[in-house]
Amino acid sequence: MDIGVVHDLAVGVSKNGADAWALQDTMASGVSVGAPADMYNQLGQNWSQPPWHPERLAEAGYQPWRDMLRNIFRHAGGIRIDHVIGLFRLWWIPDGNQASEGAYVYYDHQAMLGVLALEAELADVVVVGEDLGTVEPSARQYLEQKGVLGTSILWFEMDEDEPLDPSEYRELCMASVNTHDLPPTAGYLEGVQLQLREDLGLLARSPEEERKEAQQQLDTFFAAVEAAGLLPDGTNSSEEAKIEALYRYLGRAPSMLFNVSLVDAVGERRIQNQPGTSDEYPNWRVPLADGNGMYVLLEELNRMDRVRALVKAVNETLGTHSREPGVTVHEPLEHRDIAEPCGK
Repeated sequence: MDIGVVHDLAVGVSKNGADAWALQDTMASGVSVGAPADMYNQLGQNWSQPPWHPERLAEAGYQPWRDMLRNIFRHAGGIRIDHVIGLFRLWWIPDGNQASEGAYVYYDHQAMLGVLALEAELADVVVVGEDLGTVEPSARQYLEQKGVLGTSILWFEMDEDEPLDPSEYRELCMASVNTHDLPPTAGYLEGVQLQLREDLGLLARSPEEERKEAQQQLDTFFAAVEAAGLLPDGTNSSEEAKIEALYRYLGRAPSMLFNVSLVDAVGERRIQNQPGTSDEYPNWRVPLADGNGMYVLLEELNRMDRVRALVKAVNETLGTHSREPGVTVHEPLEHRDIAEPCGK
């Protein structure tokens, strides 16, 4: 593959794991990392992970941070940093408190990003930062200056009450229809996330209000997709056609990286991860299945019509849409192996 494997760097580690024990001198005790309430997680989030202690990390010359990055980069072509704003500040929640009863603790972002940029340059890897949620514009600007790509998720890119035209997306970012913290697109179209949050007691508003707002969002986006000529049958289109249309719509973005989700390719509906939960939902333990609930094996992907159709739609879009010179477009599916990335 052109880039290689892009590893994912989580925000933190288990409090009871070997990493927390080995790094106890530079991690804070008695607190957990999380996030304040937002529209998608209305009660806030507690990730039950100990944060770096900013003063102790500085006293150690940021060596634990550097060593961790070096270990990751040794076998990587790239890295995606979850919650990259955590290099600037983290939401600390004292043990025993609710997720909303926390406070921001700030880090020396110049030092943290300086180490990251240096090690990434030495290893010749690409760095993508998940800069979603509550992120100050100045932080995004600083990340961009350091060459860290941002993340643009279709459902989050809005221009007031209307979807932002993908042509207006940032170039220095990875564009994607969804994220692991949202359900697969097939499930999102059905609103499976609303039912799950209702069942788990994670809604701060009535289920009726949530469903009404969710439907309005879908209607608004598909109106834009239809206006772009990508959904000839309109709302009567099949689920698969709607998902392909969303990817074609996203493909108009000038973003340097384009992400195709495997769950979207096979038609999975179930949520992979529900933020704000631990034992309440089997996060990261949902085996991949197709739209009929049948398990999908890796060896089957290249033979699945739905997978081939989505990859073909993406390659056609990226191969024909006007872009800046110097951008490489991969060959169509039939001329290469399915395992290779389909993007710019």
